[in-house]
Amino acid sequence: MKIPYFPGCTLKTTATNLETSAIEVAKQLGIEMVELDRWNCCGVVSYLVSDDLMKHLAPVRNFLRVQEMNETGVVDNENRMVTLCSMCYNTLSLSNKRMKNAPDDLQKVNDFMHREETKYDGSVEVVHLLPIIKELGWEAVSKKVKKPLNDIKVAAYYGCMLLRPKDVGIDDAEDPKILEELVSALGAEAIEWDSGSRCCGSYHTVNNKDIVVNLSKGIIEDARKNGADVIITSCPLCAFNLDSRQDDILEKDLEFETMPVVYFSQLMGAAFEIDKEKLGWEFNHISPDILF
Repeated sequence: MKIPYFPGCTLKTTATNLETSAIEVAKQLGIEMVELDRWNCCGVVSYLVSDDLMKHLAPVRNFLRVQEMNETGVVDNENRMVTLCSMCYNTLSLSNKRMKNAPDDLQKVNDFMHREETKYDGSVEVVHLLPIIKELGWEAVSKKVKKPLNDIKVAAYYGCMLLRPKDVGIDDAEDPKILEELVSALGAEAIEWDSGSRCCGSYHTVNNKDIVVNLSKGIIEDARKNGADVIITSCPLCAFNLDSRQDDILEKDLEFETMPVVYFSQLMGAAFEIDKEKLGWEFNHISPDILF
């Protein structure tokens, strides 16, 4: 399977371990993620502008790249665009939904981008890698496991952007299971806990660190209380807040017990026994090596 792949900015900078590990595990499952040529930021920052249409220009430009990949034969009749970052997924999905449901707005956006040779026709589908893996089947995942993670208890952390709003969520916002199903397919145990879809504080990490420190501490302590050894996520911002902010938590509470936070693809890579260098463990702040 060859599928257009949108990486987004963070996966090329501070979350390269999400990208490299995901590409490797996808290969193991027969998925070739072909990076878009001339992609640009998903547009998440543009969502702060007051002009309601301007914020859709960045997403639509990326959708045009997918159309071009099909037109030039880079991919064969594959209109799905896969992404890994939860924030990118949410931003692109919401914009695509608007363009599909508001033809007048789509026309205005296309007219504004008059230098583009292609007009967006609304044919692209934004997808996250997790549902694609689920579509292949959890049995297919289990067959690739070389090192079952039998002794590891995992807290599946969704955060906000994978599940809300519900019309673009990858799973039931109130009772998501897709990460837990993945964990089980890898031979590990997914704990039951209450914080899997609680907000970590998001961008408050920039302007009000204390909010993030308090929220992240509560999430990690809930995971610990319910027996978790590690937290998994798909969101680079959540990963930063839950992982790197543990230093700030320790400054406030010397008795706080740290916990590794890894990407779902890194957990898969550990079970598949992919080379550590390709999984990017060195970019995780709290070392997960003791687990794998």
